[in-house]
Amino acid sequence: MDRAREHSGERRTGQGPAAAEAELELLVHGVGGTTPDKMLGDPRTVRVSGDDTAAVFRRAEDAEAGEGRREGPVQEAYVWCNLTSGDSSRALWLLLLPFMVVNLAHWMRPAAAGRQRAVRLYGLLVRLAALTLTVLLVAAACEVALDLVAWQCAGVRSCARRHSWLAFLTPPAPAAPGGWWSLPGRRLALAALAPTTLTLLLWYLSRRTWSAYESHRPMTHDVEPDTDGSALTRPGFWYGRRLVARLRAAHTAVALLTVAAALATPAVRFDLRPGGPAALDVLGGLLTAALPAWAATAVGVACRRGRTEHRLDQRLDRHLVRLLPLGALALLLLTAVYAGWARPGWRSTGRLPGDPAFGALMLAQGLLVVALAVVARTLYRGGPDPRTGMRGLGGPAVALLACALGGVMSGGVAQRVADWLDGTRTLLPGPPVLLTWQASTIPPVLAVLLLLAARLAAGAARLARAERRRIRHEHPGEPEDPARTRAIAHARAMATLTDRAPLVVGVLAGTTLLLGGVALAGALATGQTPDGAARRTYDAVRAVAETSQALGSWLVGLGFILFVTWGRRAYKDAAARRTIGILWDVGTFWPRAAHPFAPPCYAERAVPDLTWRIATWTQRTGGRLVLSGHSQGSVLAAAAAWQLPPSVRGRIALLTYGSPLERLYGRWFPAHFGPPALAALHRDVACWGNLWRTTDPIGGPVRLADGTTPGVDHGPLRDPLAYGRTPEHPLPAPVLGHSDYQADPAFARVRARLLNRLRPELPAPRPESKERRADAG
Repeated sequence: MDRAREHSGERRTGQGPAAAEAELELLVHGVGGTTPDKMLGDPRTVRVSGDDTAAVFRRAEDAEAGEGRREGPVQEAYVWCNLTSGDSSRALWLLLLPFMVVNLAHWMRPAAAGRQRAVRLYGLLVRLAALTLTVLLVAAACEVALDLVAWQCAGVRSCARRHSWLAFLTPPAPAAPGGWWSLPGRRLALAALAPTTLTLLLWYLSRRTWSAYESHRPMTHDVEPDTDGSALTRPGFWYGRRLVARLRAAHTAVALLTVAAALATPAVRFDLRPGGPAALDVLGGLLTAALPAWAATAVGVACRRGRTEHRLDQRLDRHLVRLLPLGALALLLLTAVYAGWARPGWRSTGRLPGDPAFGALMLAQGLLVVALAVVARTLYRGGPDPRTGMRGLGGPAVALLACALGGVMSGGVAQRVADWLDGTRTLLPGPPVLLTWQASTIPPVLAVLLLLAARLAAGAARLARAERRRIRHEHPGEPEDPARTRAIAHARAMATLTDRAPLVVGVLAGTTLLLGGVALAGALATGQTPDGAARRTYDAVRAVAETSQALGSWLVGLGFILFVTWGRRAYKDAAARRTIGILWDVGTFWPRAAHPFAPPCYAERAVPDLTWRIATWTQRTGGRLVLSGHSQGSVLAAAAAWQLPPSVRGRIALLTYGSPLERLYGRWFPAHFGPPALAALHRDVACWGNLWRTTDPIGGPVRLADGTTPGVDHGPLRDPLAYGRTPEHPLPAPVLGHSDYQADPAFARVRARLLNRLRPELPAPRPESKERRADAG
């Protein structure tokens, strides 16, 4: 749509009668996105501010008339769905899911006032776990490209003949001249282009998305103490440019050094044999010292500094973010020259030495998760809240799942490529034993998920039966419709499954920890064949493991196809996007504080958009504004309200519906959306109303039950609006669940009440306002 000219009401800067009568409702949509004409209920809409990525729209008649010239509030729609959707190529972001999940763990720490050292330690441990995920991904790419393709398959003429694209890498027959690329070191150097390209692609995507998201500066205002509130009030919360740049440099350097280590290790091991050239011994020794030293520097950069939130940090460590990855790239090029040097008698046999590296990496991840659990539990004990997910262990559990997801993806892809290169498994040794064991854990995890789904389904069925009896008593005197009763009871029962998320995460984390230990033990026990009676047990376990490994390999291939296909569909089909949009929009709501290669944070654009619009409109018109958010839009609305200056925050009303603020964010992110933070938000805004339904699987009450903040929750709303046919509803009313809250008559009543409680002038502080307390009651 063409951008509309600034309407006349926006140009008024005075506080006359016309300006004082201005009323605005700023609508923010939720998961899945929508169009401005659907949000405003009018096909004629114009854009009053913003661009093609995110913008504010009005009805055409409202844009022409201006504020104060119609009955009821003028409605504006903030459309932000293009921040999380776009063309189908964005489906490849789903491959960054482990990075997004570990970044999510950073924000799931328990609330802990005054324990800054423990909070910093928690963030440090998550950043280290995120760094191991980068190493794991790149190491898996090295395993596929360097070991399976260049070392194993290209080193065996019978395997290379099955794949003609490897012909130029094939070693020569006896007494036959070989090609220039047929030497093992040169084959490895050429194959190193694949993981190097992957690393540079991740660096490019992270840097490009920074320019689209983190470069938007939020509105600055005076720093407020947040002793009992949320860190989302801090001016630097939505501006993580400096930290993301530092982490991007550190992760890029570590990834490049991982490729260099995979390339240098086999050459150094061969050069340790007596009789080799002295120059190669010297160069190998220098690389052996330089690679760990530069890696330690990169790790130190990732550990030394966390987020700066109390101020808008506009500095950028330009020399650091340039020199760190460039130094790693220079070492990688030097390693490639070293590995490509001709070495008489060097032949590629067996597999590259990857088992110790993957074993050490898996052990390090386990130790980090255990330490993270200890810190999280310590923080939780400082201020326990029974509503907190998993009693404060949600962050460590999610970090464990991120590591497990990265391990399963790495092991499954390596096993699938090995099967593709050598389906008979008679020519090649295959991937490292630990990756093979990790691939074998996929079928047991799926079996546990199926059992868990069966248990949840049985519980939902029992609850639905209880709800059917309750529904019969809720509509006395009306003829019963069994099908109608079952539909309503089913919707209520299915809505409760969201509250079972801690059980699902806990079972998955426990299963992952157990199977990870089994995989590590199985990898260590491989090659140690027992004697006597234990031999039969060993053979049986080995047969089961091999069957599980083969099945896991095929499941990874099928899962990868479904993963990308579903992701492409989700970015094109709004219905499919709603199915997976909950986790995705929650994960990408938070800034990249732990992993710089995670998908970008859309809130770093959306929150400044909303705060600038609210602050400038109230300053120009002096009118009354209702910030109206649905689903994920309510979270953006709350985040924007927190970022407003105190003088503006106290002049707006907040209307949320279908909101996961307490049900999801308050339970899983207690440090930022816990009861103290939500209570502080209610004290700071002029007034707040929240609508919810028992049939809504996402939204719920805010649960501000203390004596100073009554009246936030309005509900549960009746759903459906009528059980049978009535004069007002001659056709069967639908079960709305999470949608169409504005169709409920209660929506207009609550919005009118909020507008009536607003005043054009700056209101008095809420705790001393008896009038507001009476209105709230």
